[in-house]
Amino acid sequence: MRAFHANRGLFHDGGEWGRAADGERRFLFEPALCNVPPVSLQKFALHFKATLENVTNVRPLGDDFRWFLKLKCGNCGEVSDKWQYVTPMDSVPLKGGRGSASMVQKCKLCSRENSIDILKDTVTPYNAEDSEKFKPMVQFECRGLEPVDFQPQAGFAAEGAESGTKFPEVNLLEKDWTDYDENASESVGIYEVTHQFVKC
Repeated sequence: MRAFHANRGLFHDGGEWGRAADGERRFLFEPALCNVPPVSLQKFALHFKATLENVTNVRPLGDDFRWFLKLKCGNCGEVSDKWQYVTPMDSVPLKGGRGSASMVQKCKLCSRENSIDILKDTVTPYNAEDSEKFKPMVQFECRGLEPVDFQPQAGFAAEGAESGTKFPEVNLLEKDWTDYDENASESVGIYEVTHQFVKC
């Protein structure tokens, strides 16, 4: 028998008519038989903003770059209390042969399986002309998850704006980074790093 569960707004199969606890005759069903709505696919762009001093081409470096995120379950709203990271080199198969993702995890609260994938082709450097403006740096394809916070750490790289001097070890954990460009005889820096997530 197929019935509609008003409290959940879901149709479900299985069960039978019987007496509920209050004595009313109702359709009694097994919650496990409810048809769970399909997990929707969404894309979120990480917009990066900073003040640049004499540097350009600020970017994540390498396939092992770690994007540290806090993620919210789209089903129950649970937000991870610890930072979780995903890298472009990670690839985990999705159930049902639906491809793969950078990370697949089961929500600790509602047990739904969710996933997030880094769209490698969307990674974009932050340049001198972008200074003090928000600019998309990467996009994430999410099933059942939403990124709500980002913590930049080590693994970024940059170049001297005029000299082209390479700075391959830029750590943005403190939201500020400074160095000295010997080729240009000038100080360089990345300051006031911030971000926002925008649904695509």
